[in-house]
Amino acid sequence: MFALVDCNNFYASCERVFNPSLQGRPVAVLSNNDGCVIARSDEAKTLGLPMGAPAFKYKSFFKTNKVQVFSSNYALYGDMSSRVMRILEQFTPEVEVYSIDEAFLHFQGFDNYDLNSYGGSIRKRILKWTGIPTCVGIAPTKALAKVANKIARKFPKETGGVYVIDTEAKRLKALKWTPIEKVWGIGYALHKRLAQKQCKTAFDFVQLPDLWVRQSFSITEWKLKKDLEGISKIEMEQVKTKRAIATTRSFETTLTELTDLKERVSTFASSCAEKLRRQKSSCHVLVVFLRSDLFKIQSPQYRASRMVSIPFPTNSSLVLSSSAVKAITSIYKKGIHYKKAGVILTGIVPTYNRQMQLFDHEDARHQPLMSAMDHINKKYAASKLKLANQDLARTWKMRQAHLSPQYTTNLNDIITVQCQKTHSKR
Repeated sequence: MFALVDCNNFYASCERVFNPSLQGRPVAVLSNNDGCVIARSDEAKTLGLPMGAPAFKYKSFFKTNKVQVFSSNYALYGDMSSRVMRILEQFTPEVEVYSIDEAFLHFQGFDNYDLNSYGGSIRKRILKWTGIPTCVGIAPTKALAKVANKIARKFPKETGGVYVIDTEAKRLKALKWTPIEKVWGIGYALHKRLAQKQCKTAFDFVQLPDLWVRQSFSITEWKLKKDLEGISKIEMEQVKTKRAIATTRSFETTLTELTDLKERVSTFASSCAEKLRRQKSSCHVLVVFLRSDLFKIQSPQYRASRMVSIPFPTNSSLVLSSSAVKAITSIYKKGIHYKKAGVILTGIVPTYNRQMQLFDHEDARHQPLMSAMDHINKKYAASKLKLANQDLARTWKMRQAHLSPQYTTNLNDIITVQCQKTHSKR
């Protein structure tokens, strides 16, 4: 059996954990640079606040409906997610982190367990230890576990936040209840093609002939169909080394000076280098891109990219930062209002299993230096040590006018508890 554990309105729930006054009130969380709504509490959904709503267009809506608005607090959300995932590992050794707020669990050898009660224990422990509400869907396959989770989320009072598809009758009822566009893995284009076959529900989808699905779509859709039939074809995924690593950001405001752009891409390259070292990899290709502000129609538009081949595989922040700065210098044009830039690393190979060069090689001092930097940053604070051409005050420069404190990752933001001594009568 498989389980899908999903945190309810995760970003909004994280804000509520440390600010109980938000309970029962509409909450919205905005994207990078406070652009648009990316998370909503149930109360905000009830008000009709759509996902992706541009914040500047909904200012009056927020004010009229007393919606509490927050900038994305990624440090807080990431830490809370890590805490939830560590709790899930206590219930089974096989956990696949699917996203920041979702994880699949594989219950192999749990034949004598009451899985409904077990799912309830998972919910209670996560809620007690982190304050995050969750829903649990349990079924013989991953796709059916997704369906079961939606049922648990839709009918919390009837299910207690846990729903188990453990009979053929439950499976068929769940498939008939689920619209085809709500099925995991069914995107907009596939939904349109299935609609032409009068396929309106997940049940309609599993009635299609296997051969037609294989010929009309691909092996992926066929596996999804078999999964919905209760035949497990979508296995638990193992953690894999990434083939490409990227750090891209939109700027808080448009940038026009080369000096500012150099600082940004240096920071992006250093971030990519840290990710490389974390997975014990190196790269020998770096790509830098630069884009103007598409929304400033009256201003000159420009976009460019530059690929840099590094003669030896490296994960040194010094080498990658230097290469990124040279690349951005070569594609920079004066007089353009730049809004976004990014660094992408490809040609990734294992650090300790790479082809060495006879004449071109990395400075031997870089590896111990990078190890020391990573150790100090991990022990004391993220990005405490930086390169000299980086901004020492901030790593990510985003508009965050509604940012909440980093309660769990910054000592300065830890909640202060006031205790009052009382005298008991004897």
